Amino acid sequence: MADEKNEIDKLIDNMIASGDELVDNLKTVLPNSLSESMVMFHESNVANLKKIKEFLNQQ
Repeated sequence: MADEKNEIDKLIDNMIASGDELVDNLKTVLPNSLSESMVMFHESNVANLKKIKEFLNQQ
């Protein structure tokens, strides 16, 4: 079970890092209003992923 948690932790960290990179790249080509919405959406996803990670680490 510990190995599965480590794999899930790595996956979540990867998802967050990839999202950060995607948002940074897209912000340069999207209009401001759209990039702001995308940033807020990504921040919401990151918050949810961190909650999932915390929940898994409590087990």
